[in-house]
Order: sequence, then structure tokens, then C-alpha cells
Amino acid sequence: MICVSVLWCWDQCQTSTAVLFSLPREFLQNTILRGGPDNIFVRAEKGQLTLTQMVSQFEAECQKSATNEGFSLPAQFSIQKLFKQLSTALKVNQPLLNAAMKLRNHGFATCMLTNNWVDDSAQREQTAQMLSSLSGHFDLIVESCRVGMRKPEPSIYSYTLDKLQTKPQDAIYLDDIGANLKVARNMGMATIWVRDTSKALKELQTLSGVELLNPEEMLPSFCCPDDVSHGFVSIKPGVKTHYVEKGNGPPVLLCHGFPECWYSWRYQIPALADAGFRVLALDIKGYGESTAPPDIEEYSQEQICKELVTFMDKMGIPQITLIGHDWGGALVWNMAQYYPERVRAVASLNTPLLPVQPDVNPLEQIKSLPAFDYQLYFQEPGVAEAELEKNLERTFKLMFLSSEDEGPNRPRIDTSNVRKRGGLFVGMPENPPRSPILTESTLQYYVQQYKKSGFRGPLNMYRNLLTNWKWQLSRPISKIQVPALMVTAAKDRVLLPAFANGMENLIADLTRAQIEDCGHWTQMERPAELNKILIPWLKDIHQKASMPIKTNL
Repeated sequence: MICVSVLWCWDQCQTSTAVLFSLPREFLQNTILRGGPDNIFVRAEKGQLTLTQMVSQFEAECQKSATNEGFSLPAQFSIQKLFKQLSTALKVNQPLLNAAMKLRNHGFATCMLTNNWVDDSAQREQTAQMLSSLSGHFDLIVESCRVGMRKPEPSIYSYTLDKLQTKPQDAIYLDDIGANLKVARNMGMATIWVRDTSKALKELQTLSGVELLNPEEMLPSFCCPDDVSHGFVSIKPGVKTHYVEKGNGPPVLLCHGFPECWYSWRYQIPALADAGFRVLALDIKGYGESTAPPDIEEYSQEQICKELVTFMDKMGIPQITLIGHDWGGALVWNMAQYYPERVRAVASLNTPLLPVQPDVNPLEQIKSLPAFDYQLYFQEPGVAEAELEKNLERTFKLMFLSSEDEGPNRPRIDTSNVRKRGGLFVGMPENPPRSPILTESTLQYYVQQYKKSGFRGPLNMYRNLLTNWKWQLSRPISKIQVPALMVTAAKDRVLLPAFANGMENLIADLTRAQIEDCGHWTQMERPAELNKILIPWLKDIHQKASMPIKTNL
């Protein structure tokens, strides 16, 4: 499928000219047509002129055209001013972009094919930000100025189809210009004239067979491992932290839980980057491509926090906003308490901030909570590793379930009485079905990641409960002063929303949100709803700190 997103509208340009300079509405169009088939716009769109060259030459042609038509251009007339105004008003057709994203999620190859020019103007940053952001939502972007061809020349369509390895009869082409559609239709493509977005989406839904008009929440765009920049930071001899990065702006660091990796944030990374943030997502030590030392003490919260500070130092980030889930939630709360100068703001998904109780041994406390018996099962090194690593596909299919996944073929893990049963998966099917929230490609990525180092490092997090408690008691504890967000999931059966009651006593500036139809795996079960909570909160806290946010789309 080829989806065309109109970056700027010629009709808007003509209307703006009439309003700004009191000129005939067709003046610009007529001036261009006088230049013939090789006019300056055509040459610019083929990359033969830059935008500033085109503007300068077009300004001169407008002066000449006005003289030929017997009137003088107003003193304030300026093509440069006109293009600057249009650049400021540059908008993407969001409903069409959302449709393209949904089709891509359904396996369609998508492309944005645009007639544009090499932008060397003072406003070029906006063009750069938009194209960079759009590149993460399409399989291919074809810019006329980069390939020396333009719509409606048949060659640019053939070039695009070849790049997508698609036959014309398998392509759907959308455009708002009839001449462009005619050539595509003659080549055998199905075409949609985008005059009214709602009607165009209805046609696209019919042709593609994918529901695009249902008001039901649409999955956000996600990033594949190849869509992001990967890096490693040496923390200390023999220990490196792997991270991915996308976007530009104030830094936001995403910390995953158990048994996950950076990829658990795949639906949040593009959305937060598009919203104007520099997004980093870690593989916590022991997970994914980060180093996984075998020693239990390497995974204490004290050690993980220290290493996170080292990571920030080596990345040149003095202060950051932290967002964590599950064990990542515990990590970000500890950072906000013990390293508040390094934390701009903190958000936790599912994991509440709990008061440290000096008279209650955490292992004894867990014994009084049946649903946490699995954590006691995890204490003996080697036992849980053997069960979880025996069949990695089975492990992740059993664990990654949504709150709606019920039925005899998809039983839920019972986290109580695990020691008595002799294992977490005892009595569970050997070949369980995969949940809709876990795509086959995601499953295989998790399997690949856990083949590297297994479960020893991740399970060692649970083997530091007593050590963590003693460390917390040794430190001064006061109310968290940085802005904080707590997102609870109503159907999380282990980290119950009720556990978050009373957090106002521990945090001075707390914002709350709850996602109703959501279980434990918040980022992938309700990604769109989560993004709608995170992005406004992030923008608000940064704007209050006088940190400007430049939204890219």
C-alpha cells in the first residue's frame, strides 16, 4: 500500500497570497504555468534547485508577471514571508497517518510519496523534525527531490513499487491531486482521491479489509529493534548497559520490569519521541544485551541505582525523568528518594511506593500475602531458572496475558502456593496459545534475548529483598519532592491498585491515573491509553520547569 501525506497545500498557498497581499487568487498559479513544463517548482521538486533558490527566482518571476498583467506588487509582497507562514502552519493529516499505522500493524507495507524540495531555509528544522518522525511510521519515504523524479511522472511510481517489492495490482494509492491519481490508476493501482478524509478512510477500509472507522482505540505505532539507535555504556570493568534511543528533547528514561527488556516499551518509544522527548530505554543489568553477572549482590537496588547514575554521567545527562514498570517502578521510586537531584520527575506503572517498615522483615511480610508466594519460590538459586528456561516460548506465552485472556486453553498463572505445587507452571498446558497482545515477532524477540543470559540475573532481583530493606533503613527517608505520577491497572492481580492507597503521605506532588480494563502488562495491553496519560503529564511538568517541548507531529 502507498499512502500519500500532503505536507503543504497549494490551495492554501494561493488563499494565503490573496489574504496577505490583496492579489488575485490565481496569481501564483498563473505565474508558475508561464514557466512551462520545466518551471522552477518542477526543478525544485526534482532537486535541481534548493528552496531558497526557488524562492528567490520565484520572487523575480512574480515581479515580472505582475508587470505583464499591468499592476504593481504591494511593497510588503514577499514569497519568503509566504513560505515561512506555510511552514509554520505545516500539519500532517492525522487520521490518515493513524490509518497508515494501523495498516502497517496489520502487515501492509506503507510508504509516503511526496513532491518536496531540498529545504535550506531558516525554517528547515521543522521540515527535518517532521520527516524524521514520519520515517518511524512508514516502511518507506520517497522524496521527489532525492530521486530526481516527481509525481505524476510514471517513473516515480515504478521506483516506489520496486522499492516496496509490490506489484501495481497489489497497491492502494491515495492522493489529493487528480492528475497524480490518474497515472497510478493507469498503471493498475487502486486509487483513492482524498478530498474528504472520512470518505477516503471509508474507501480505504473497503479496499484493505481492515477496520479503520471503528471508534475502538487504535494501537499506536511501535518500533522494531531496527527502528531505533542502540548503544552500550561501560559501567565498570566487565559490566555494560545496553540501551536504545529515539527522539530529541528533554530526556526520558524507561525502566522495564520482570521478565521483560527494553522492547516492552515498543509502543511508548515512538509516541514519546514524536511528542518532543529524547527517549532512552534500558536493558536493566541481567536482561537482554546488558551484562548479566551471576552474583546475587550485583542486583541489589543500591547497586542498580548507583549504576544508573553512572549511566547518566557517561551519557552527559545531569537530570532525567524516569518511568518504570514492575521492578522498574521500584527502581525509579528508589532513585527519586535517594538521588532526587538527578531526577526531574518520576512515574511508575503498577508498582506503588510503599513505606519502609523497620519492624517488619520483608520476607516474613511476603509470607502473609499468598499472591506473592512466587517470590519465595524464586529465592533458591537454580530452581526457578530451570523451570523458566526449559521452554522459553512456553514461558512467555504463559506469562504475557491480557486481562481479557480467559478460557480453558489459556489458564492464568496462580502466583499463590507455588512452592507447595513445586513450580510456577505446574499444571499449565505444555503448548499454550499466544495472547493477542503478544505478536509472533515479539515472542521470538523475547526468546532470542533470553537465550543470551537466561533468567539468573532477573531472578537475582528477587533475591535481594532483605538487602534492599536494610539499605533503605540505613538512608534518610523523607517525602519525595519531585513531581510524580502513579498509574494503576484495575485488573492487575498481583500489584493491586489498593496497594497505592496512602501514597500522598509519601509524595508531595502526586498525580494519579488508573486504566480500568488492564492487567499487569500495561505498556502492551493498553498502550494508547497509557500514552494519553504519559504525554500530557510529561509536557506539563516540563513546561512548568520552563523547558520548551517541540512536538514533531
